[in-house]
Amino acid sequence: MSEGSSGARLGLIQIYTGDGKGKTTAALGLALRACGHGLRTYIGQFLKRRSCGEMHSAKKLAPYLTIEQYGLDEYICKAEVTSEQKAAAQHGLATARHALLSNQYDIVILDEIQVALNYNLLTEEEIIEVMECKPAHVELIMTGRGASQTLIDRADLVTEMREVRHPLARGIQARLGIEF
Repeated sequence: MSEGSSGARLGLIQIYTGDGKGKTTAALGLALRACGHGLRTYIGQFLKRRSCGEMHSAKKLAPYLTIEQYGLDEYICKAEVTSEQKAAAQHGLATARHALLSNQYDIVILDEIQVALNYNLLTEEEIIEVMECKPAHVELIMTGRGASQTLIDRADLVTEMREVRHPLARGIQARLGIEF
C-alpha cells in the first residue's frame, strides 16, 4: 500500500481471476506479506467450509490475519442453487462489508466472490456497492474465476491466471498443504 499525496495510506482494488490455479494463493501471499509489516488482513471465503492450511495459519498469525468462511457443507451446483446457499453468501457479504468498514483492517480479501456472483448467489450491484463504500485506506482484493467486465473496469489492478499445465490432467488430486 502506498501513500497518497496527503501522506495517508492509499488502498486500491485488485481482482485475481482466470481459469488458472493461483488466485487464492496470490491473495494469501499478499496477506502474509502484509502481516510481516504489521498490517491487518481480513479474508472472507465464499463457497468454502472446510479445514484448510490457511485457516490453521490464521490462528498462528492472529491478530494480523483473520479468516472466516461463508460456505455450507455441501457441493454447489450452479443450476440448482438453494435458498440456504444464497443466504450463506448474503450473510458473508454483509459480514465482509462490516469488516471493510470497521477500521480494524488494512486489507480485505473476498475470496471466490467472483464465483459466488457467477452462481447467482450475489448480484453484481451488491458487489459494486461494496467496492464503492471501500474506505480510501483499505486495500480490497477479490478473487475467483469469471470476473465480469464491469467489475474489471472498476478495479485498479487485474491479474488473470492462465492455465498452461495442471497436475489434475494427469490424475493428481489436490494435495494437503499445496492446494488446500
